[in-house]
Amino acid sequence: MDQIKVTIALILAVLLQWTLRNVAEPLAYVDFPLIIVVYAALQRDAVKAILFGAFSGIAIDALSGGLLGANGFSKTLIAYAVCELTRRVYLDNLLLRIPVIAGACLLDDLIYFGLHRLFGQEPSGQVLLTVSYSLIGTTIAGTVIYLVLDHFLTEKVRSNRRRDTFSQRRPSRRRNPIRLGK
Repeated sequence: MDQIKVTIALILAVLLQWTLRNVAEPLAYVDFPLIIVVYAALQRDAVKAILFGAFSGIAIDALSGGLLGANGFSKTLIAYAVCELTRRVYLDNLLLRIPVIAGACLLDDLIYFGLHRLFGQEPSGQVLLTVSYSLIGTTIAGTVIYLVLDHFLTEKVRSNRRRDTFSQRRPSRRRNPIRLGK
């Protein structure tokens, strides 16, 4: 059930990335699909995170009309890197996730603009300005979205833990310490 919720969140993120760009200029710098891809990678499911990264990146490239595959490659690489990081470091705390989303955003933008340079495409806008605004916007929005996703996706787990914590235990069978007869 949680996988379905994260998949729906990814589809909504791709649609938000595509539509909010035309509504408000500052929202163009927030990378919503990257936030969901990093969230999926932080859940320690590498295959799901890599598939989410490839799907969201290619969808964003197809909808934006840019260099097809640049976003797909960068988001897939970010998903793999974050999955490997979560295998080695315990990142279940929100304060530890903030530098991860910031680093993922910075690395994603550097790879994306590096691929544009490699293939001779001129990126739209100034690179340093775009990277800095994207870093700030995605980190702030990612922190808020992680709080919301953690609340909705782990609510059932918390209620199950409470129920298990306060459930009645079956009394153990007491053995008689005095053995008569032998």
